[in-house]
Amino acid sequence: MTDTKQIDIAAAGEDVQLGKSLENRHVTMITLGGIIGAGLFVGSSTTISQVGPAAVVSFAIAGLAVMLVMRMISEMASSLDGVQAFPDFARAGLGHWAGFLSGWLYWYFWAVVVAVEAVIGAKIIAEWYPQFAEWQIGVALMLVLTAVNLLSTRAYGEFEFWFSLIKVGAILVFIAIAGAWVLGLTNPAGASVANWTQHGGFAPNGWGLVLAAVASTIFTMCGAEIATIAAAESKEGPKAIARLSLSVSARILVFYVISLSLIVAVLPWNGVVPGYSPFAATLEAINFPGGKFIMTCLVLVAVLSCLNSSLYITSRTLFGLAKHGDAPQWLVAVNKRKVPARAILIASLFSYVAYAAERLSPNTVFSFLVNSSGATMLLLYILCATAQIRIRRRLEATSPEKLQIRMWLFPWLTLATIAVMAAVLVFMAISPARQIELFTSLLVAGLFLLGFMAMKKARE
Repeated sequence: MTDTKQIDIAAAGEDVQLGKSLENRHVTMITLGGIIGAGLFVGSSTTISQVGPAAVVSFAIAGLAVMLVMRMISEMASSLDGVQAFPDFARAGLGHWAGFLSGWLYWYFWAVVVAVEAVIGAKIIAEWYPQFAEWQIGVALMLVLTAVNLLSTRAYGEFEFWFSLIKVGAILVFIAIAGAWVLGLTNPAGASVANWTQHGGFAPNGWGLVLAAVASTIFTMCGAEIATIAAAESKEGPKAIARLSLSVSARILVFYVISLSLIVAVLPWNGVVPGYSPFAATLEAINFPGGKFIMTCLVLVAVLSCLNSSLYITSRTLFGLAKHGDAPQWLVAVNKRKVPARAILIASLFSYVAYAAERLSPNTVFSFLVNSSGATMLLLYILCATAQIRIRRRLEATSPEKLQIRMWLFPWLTLATIAVMAAVLVFMAISPARQIELFTSLLVAGLFLLGFMAMKKARE
């Protein structure tokens, strides 16, 4: 496909614009909701049980890497003309192929997340209402939240605002309750952080495992880039969104580190059960009434929040791909409420298919879908970081005044961030437990690249 044809296709969709109904509070909570999920509330148990108290360090390293990526995104979003969604940074820095690949990989990742979150949510609700089959509950959750997204962008924003507000409020309350216990304010035995060093020390299984655990923890902290997607429908400008995404990711890093530090201070690390919320276990250990039920409800809220955002992201990403000519042009359409209804319905269709695969072929098709998205966000972040280097060099040479937000210690911190993420991929390649995630993710990326080459050849 020639550059001229690409420009013509993109220009054809310029008249179709999304609404501007999201306010700053919506975008803030959308960003928070993208990061705080079941990975923190439940998934952190696996890391703690394997690494020990030093799991805090694993999360801190992963969070720092994500925060540095957000700094790169902030720089690009504030300096490039027009609203730039996350997949478009690779397009701007590396070319059409990178935009096509990042857009479709980003859509694929979140479409699979929809199905995964529906499965988790259905399991939780089925425990309360056993008269309903899990598949019925899962489909109902997806239908309801698809309807919310179809209703209006503001409706999606309001739902996500309250979902995320509950999660943030719960974390702050947890920090207050657990912090009071650790400081001895409510602990009859007095202040103590002895569990940080008892039971084998701070890093009982060695620092190598602490670094290796970054591979799994970094995936729980992805999602701050959602702010760039929401920027297209925000009353705020892209520059404000750029600053917001960075500040939010920094706050989340603090939330993660403080809450996990308190958990490993209250609980012996070797008593943490993988798959069981360490937050619930902590509340039970300090005899907080109803701790297990409260955390179960919170995990459900986190799941619904992620499901809501995932449906939103898949549709907007597909809409953006269509505007660039990388998806069917009839998807470049909005209804009278300025909602891309066609993109929402088509984007969610794959998620319904993925959910059906979990019911019909959980160990084959669905397992492949989940595994093949395992390394996707790292691949996308590496593309984004590489694009930032190219764009920064270009702007320094032609328009340095546009660099209102700059990546720290450029290019060394960018290169260091790429190196950390590449090291995680290498670890996945040599780890028997993680190899399948890397190789199936690379397979899907390769298939999308073949799709790009086929499309390009057909349009020449």
